[in-house]
Amino acid sequence: MINHKRTERIYRQEGLALRIRRRKKMASLLRTEIPRPNYANHIWSMDFMRDNLAGGRTIKVLSVVDEYTRKCFRIEVDTSINGVRVARVLSEIAQMEDLPEVIVIDNGPEFISNALDAWAYQRGVKLTFIRPGKPVENAYIESFNGRLRDECLNENWFLTLEHARRIIEKWRIDYNTARPHSSLGNLTPEEFIRQETEKFSTGMPVEAESINAGYSNI
Repeated sequence: MINHKRTERIYRQEGLALRIRRRKKMASLLRTEIPRPNYANHIWSMDFMRDNLAGGRTIKVLSVVDEYTRKCFRIEVDTSINGVRVARVLSEIAQMEDLPEVIVIDNGPEFISNALDAWAYQRGVKLTFIRPGKPVENAYIESFNGRLRDECLNENWFLTLEHARRIIEKWRIDYNTARPHSSLGNLTPEEFIRQETEKFSTGMPVEAESINAGYSNI
């Protein structure tokens, strides 16, 4: 019989090592059922993708969208984007848009960072985390990123970071202003926003049924 001290001493003498498995840090918030959007800036969603430049360098792509209007506010592109950068991007969007009540995100390290948590707490924005391994719970951003991948990232050979930013931003503008969405009554996101603004200004009721029905088309 040998005790753990002798075992540890033998391991040190022989230069052996045991791999210590540490649990992955997970979001501490209670996960609840994700609501459906009922009006503009009710629920936003965010997610990351990766791609490569011509020289082989990896770039990260952060998409931020409004689930009700389908508008893509921002596609941030860089070689590295951490939680501080995500919070800064959201603050920049907030200079032009009202902040949402809820942001739906996964459990990526950028999203469970202290920086993003503090940003959301200070502004009264609720961060709703999908369950690990359940991307369907963030269905709209998954669908959006699928289109971005198929129609832009896979169709272009990015020579530099600036080249990637220009091409991706051009695609984002086209998505918002020139592409009709069946879930928006065959309007573009910008056209739909103008229509909703006119309804609100004239006192007409804003119907959410068409938007909720649109989830079946995601």
